[in-house]
Amino acid sequence: MRVFGVDPGLTRCGFGVVDGGPGRTVRPVAVDVIRTPADEDLSRRLLQLSDAVEKWLDDHRPQVVAVERVFSQHNVRTAMGTAQAGGIVALAAARRDLPVVFHTPSEVKAAVTGSGRADKAQVTAMVTKVLGLKTAPKPADAADALALAICHLWRAPMKSRLDEARARAEQLARTHRAKLAEARERMTR
Repeated sequence: MRVFGVDPGLTRCGFGVVDGGPGRTVRPVAVDVIRTPADEDLSRRLLQLSDAVEKWLDDHRPQVVAVERVFSQHNVRTAMGTAQAGGIVALAAARRDLPVVFHTPSEVKAAVTGSGRADKAQVTAMVTKVLGLKTAPKPADAADALALAICHLWRAPMKSRLDEARARAEQLARTHRAKLAEARERMTR
């Protein structure tokens, strides 16, 4: 499975593409950070980001897009820019009928390092190790994008099994309720 991981941001937006193989094997495909000038008009910055996302989706043809979920940030302006960038990515993926999955920062950290409280240096070190890179991806936004893609690859099978189990349990519960209702109805006749 090929995953496009995105660490959204307006000033710096991390892009990372990885391929997943059997077990937990992961191979790096591409990584970069897209930058837009902070002094430029918001609409122009969003357009630049949109163009970059479209090009990456066309060039790398991922099967799924993993985006960092905007999580409680104290700076409202930063949170808004992050949300807008994430929306641009989700829209571009939706145009191609690609699934988009949002992961919280703590989910990503836990998946990649084993601790939801890992710092950026720990995430970068583990991404470098897991992908067998000679040098650490820089800046941190690049490593974070790769970490998002890795997180999705490693969490998706488990989430899929849980979703299937939940659906089976709901179906069994519906069947059981229907049989109970049928039995009650027979008893009242």
